[in-house]
Order: sequence, then structure tokens, then C-alpha cells
Amino acid sequence: MMEMLANLPILMGAPEGAAGSGGSGQMMTTFVTFGLVILIFYFLIIRPQNKKQKDAKKMLEALKKGDRVVSIGGIRGTVVSVKDQTVVLKVDDNTKLEFTKSAISTVVEQGKEEASSSKKDA
Repeated sequence: MMEMLANLPILMGAPEGAAGSGGSGQMMTTFVTFGLVILIFYFLIIRPQNKKQKDAKKMLEALKKGDRVVSIGGIRGTVVSVKDQTVVLKVDDNTKLEFTKSAISTVVEQGKEEASSSKKDA
């Protein structure tokens, strides 16, 4: 079995004459391939992730009283007050919960003030 594997061209290595003459061409091909892989990773993984982080940061900075939001735990509520690092949500008639701003995942509905002003502009 080992004799059969040893005779495969891939495992035998490069021919003796090719080692000196084609080394720089192979090196350049390797660098181009790595460059393309890095470029693909940038456009498929890194760039969309950065855009998503910027959008989340904008959403958290734009939170205001009256917005209906959902937390990362799935709790839905209305923003009662916004502080530097926290948000107080009204989740029931008598229940208010305080969350860290980063715990807010989405804004379901904008507050009444912004909704009425945007209708006037249109």
C-alpha cells in the first residue's frame, strides 16, 4: 500500500529541473492567490460586519422616548427614558425595566413625535 502511495506524482515532489527555473513564477502565483483570498474575505465577511456595527451604533444613538423596541432577550417595550449607557423600558402598565443600551436589538416602531413630523414633510 505504501509503495502505491509513494508513486503518486503529488507526493513525489517537483522534478529536479523545475526547481531552479520556475521558482519565482510559482511564488508570484502563490502571492496572487493569497491576495485574492484576502480580498474575498474582506468583501464577504469584514466589510458587511463593519457596516452592521455602524448601523447598530446609529440605531442606539437615535433611541428616544416613545420608541417601541425589542431587547436581545426578546422583551418588547416602549422607551420611557434614555440615559448615557442605559434605557428604561415600559413593558406593562406598572412594570419598567432598565437595560443597557447595547441590549436593544431593534426598533420596531419610531416614537409618535418623529412619525407625525415625517408625515408633515411628505
